[in-house]
Order: sequence, then C-alpha cells, then structure tokens
Amino acid sequence: LGEKGRRIRELTAVVQKRFGFPENSVELFAERVENRAACAMAQCESLRYKLLGGLAVRRACYGVVRFIMENGAKGCEVIISGKLRAQRAKAMKFRDGYLISTGEPKKHYISEAVRHVLMRQGVLGIKVKIMLAHDPEGRMGPKIPLPDNVIIHEPKEEVPVMQPAAEEGYGGGYEDQ
Repeated sequence: LGEKGRRIRELTAVVQKRFGFPENSVELFAERVENRAACAMAQCESLRYKLLGGLAVRRACYGVVRFIMENGAKGCEVIISGKLRAQRAKAMKFRDGYLISTGEPKKHYISEAVRHVLMRQGVLGIKVKIMLAHDPEGRMGPKIPLPDNVIIHEPKEEVPVMQPAAEEGYGGGYEDQ
C-alpha cells in the first residue's frame, strides 16, 4: 500500500492510463496474503530484496527454502541463474521435499513465480516453485487430493467363527440308532 496509501494510488493511476478508463472510475483493493510461505510470488520478492540488500546467494536461498518448508509446504525449489560471483554465468538449484512437475495436479498443487534482479554485474533470474500440501478445507492448499495418493485403512475386527459343541459331533444333531 505504501505510506498513506501512496502505492495503491499510483497503481490505480497506472491501470487507468494503460486501459484508457476515465478519471476516478477505477478502484483497486489490496488484500493481505493469508499464508506468505505458500505464496511463490511473495517468496520471490523476499529473495529479491535479500539479494539487493547484499546477502550471499546461497545463504539467501537456503533461508527462503527453510522458511517455506517450516511453514507446511510439501516441497520447494529455488533456481537462481546469472552472474553469481564470477564473470561466467551459471545456475544454482536449491530444493527440498517432494515436488511434482507434470500432469493435472501440477495446476492445483504448484505455486510458481519468476522475478529478475538488477545487480551491478548484470541481471539475475529467480524462479521459485512451491508444492502446497493437501488441505481438505481448501484454505492453505488444494482441496483435491493427489490422484496417486494411497490410503491404507486398519483391518476390520474379525468375529471368531463359532465352534460346534462337542456333544453335537458331525452328525448334525441326529441321534445314534
């Protein structure tokens, strides 16, 4: 929002100019992110500001990964690429936990964001992928369970089979003649 709502007013003006709306016809509302650790966009921005602040790449990335995993994510991956330290560009991957990468569940379970950081040496690219945990209520994660998730139930209590009484024998109750 910025100080005294300055940022939201700037954003409103940008949207009005970009899409050609008349003056004072656009209203923007901002809502706080419920679970910051499960939002890839928020974590990408967090990592971006850590790097701009001068924190070492490995330390910043491991910090973000740890924060995400401690707050209930199933898995996460942070990829950072560009000129890290030396002149030669390279990519580093930091991952933890379980992460799916294909199929229909990817649309529901993976939160993904990409940001660019303008450093002195050049541009660094940041990719953050977070796999959310299953939530039956659908607040902190997807409602739909993973299709390959197997649930093993406890075996039912077996009722013991009744033994025939010793007097009856095998004759089925007929008297000896």
